[in-house]
Amino acid sequence: MSDVFDKCRSWKDYRIAKATGLYPYFRSIEASHGATEVEIEGRRVIMVGSNNYLGLSADPRVKEAAIKAVEKFGTTCSGSRLLNGTLALHEELEVRLARFLNRESALVISTGFQTNLALSSILGRHDIVFSDRQNHASLVDGIRLGFATERKFRHNDLDHLEQLLAAAEPDSAKLIVTDGVFSMEGDLCNLPRIVELAKKYNARVMTDDAHSMGVLGEKGRGVPEYFGLEAETDLVMGTFSKSFASLGGVLAGPFEVINYIRHKARSVIFSASMTPASIAAALKSLEIIEAEPERRARLLDIAEKMHNGFRAMGFDTGVSVTPVVPVHIGDQVKCFRFWKALHEAGVFANPVIPPAVEAGHALIRTSYMATHTDAQLDRVLDTFETIGRRLGVIPETRPTVYEPVKIARPGTGVRSNRASEKWAAGSAGQLAAKGLTLEQLSRMSSREMAGKLFDAVEQLTWRAANLQPADLRKLGGASMRLWEKRGELPGLLLEKGANFFMRNGHDQNNSQAERN
Repeated sequence: MSDVFDKCRSWKDYRIAKATGLYPYFRSIEASHGATEVEIEGRRVIMVGSNNYLGLSADPRVKEAAIKAVEKFGTTCSGSRLLNGTLALHEELEVRLARFLNRESALVISTGFQTNLALSSILGRHDIVFSDRQNHASLVDGIRLGFATERKFRHNDLDHLEQLLAAAEPDSAKLIVTDGVFSMEGDLCNLPRIVELAKKYNARVMTDDAHSMGVLGEKGRGVPEYFGLEAETDLVMGTFSKSFASLGGVLAGPFEVINYIRHKARSVIFSASMTPASIAAALKSLEIIEAEPERRARLLDIAEKMHNGFRAMGFDTGVSVTPVVPVHIGDQVKCFRFWKALHEAGVFANPVIPPAVEAGHALIRTSYMATHTDAQLDRVLDTFETIGRRLGVIPETRPTVYEPVKIARPGTGVRSNRASEKWAAGSAGQLAAKGLTLEQLSRMSSREMAGKLFDAVEQLTWRAANLQPADLRKLGGASMRLWEKRGELPGLLLEKGANFFMRNGHDQNNSQAERN
């Protein structure tokens, strides 16, 4: 008889990662030193894995505002906004945000995730939602909770979006939903074209500006302001856990729509409201965002420095035009090894593996604060270069030329940087389960071949404790064929062995979850 807990008991990835010392998640931070440095296991490390873009979580003014709110209102509201959980502070923050975002009305909700879940309240059975495939998980779940039909378009592929719009029932209500800044790769949505298609096919537009509110645009209002399309964007969403140094989210738009969501969204009326400290911190952060544009300018300068610094070493930072600076590693196990080496060298960054990105496209995601010092940034670059060379991610000598990045500064309209062939293939999922041909092997140096073989053996070792019967059958036959060739020339054996390892380190028949 099956047990709903069986899947939990048979899940081995966690135990394997812990046993090999390559488990990068749920790291306990023991202290924070001005937000740009934190203490973990008694060691001080530079934080480049936070979304605290303006560095306001450590600002004395923000902390003081939160403390005063606790002194006046206590630690919690102990109820939902619908009943006893609405404070004067909630209403003040909503009025200020509506004015800041140039919207008729705004609604603040307890978390950013719940804010996107609130979208489900306006999605009816005869509606159609068109969603970018790389939208945040909270948008994915918000759409799933509604009754609308969902149509996903390939990431930033607006020709595909138009095909889906053209094929939809003309009289159906339509909503196009997209991240403003895509959180893993740091590129922007093509909002100008989305707005054009929305007008052509009579659709509404919503942007999730979690990673752009406070960061992009002349006033920091996010992607719609950056592109000059605020009036054409019907709904905007933002979070307070990033530039606003707090916890919570906001949905802003026409009064009738926001008022409907306020009374109908389950994530609003059945959840305790934002705490007094969180509201007060967001209010003070909003005040600073409006008064100190130099923070945004400094942040974008840092983004440009880090992108170009990585590229000058031979790293690939992809298409990002924002302070989200991803560094392509490729192999999942090598990505974990890179993360561990960074941590041991005093740098906190985040490994990003499938399903957050495509298989074969593992990244080290770095993100920056306006309060990082140049000395801290230079140390991060030096550390990446040392580890990158040691692990074979970048060449021993720096490239003679590299393509400088474009950054999404106000008025530029820059949407993304040009993707390298490797980045484009990885983002499209074309690097998964790729083997090497003998012709490719013949062109490799002994050092390169040894490195490939080492990585492949390590990948197989990683998977060894999780082999399924299908894996064993597959490996068994291949192993016997290699054994039969044992008397041939060592060079040929090495070629065949490397090819075997590279092809069999990934099981193309497994699901994505099993592969990882």
